Amino acid sequence: QVQLVESGGGLVQAGGSLRLSCAASGRTIDSYTMAWFRQALGRQREFVAAIFWTDYSTYYADSVRDRFTISRDNAKGAVYLQMNSLKTDATAVSFCAGSARSPSLAATGYAYWGQGTQVTVSS
Repeated sequence: QVQLVESGGGLVQAGGSLRLSCAASGRTIDSYTMAWFRQALGRQREFVAAIFWTDYSTYYADSVRDRFTISRDNAKGAVYLQMNSLKTDATAVSFCAGSARSPSLAATGYAYWGQGTQVTVSS
């Protein structure tokens, strides 16, 4: 089993930046597809970004493309999400997720989840 713990959330003004981190323990994540999702109050959990283990290809939601960057450091057992030019729609709990199965852009494709870290973007 793998445990995931997110950190790096906080309060930032619109237009600012934050870097979220996801630390894995229990198992290595070398062969895991890793992703970030976010869930705002009263809304469904939505896909933000993913990085596949096969070729490190990345995928982004249209709403964050060109502003967010997902990366991973398998040696550190970590996944990151650099968030730039933040908008208020990023106010949400951000979750790190891992999949040991086929790559997926859907939440149902991920078996392992962190507890989430709160991101609040003020106007």
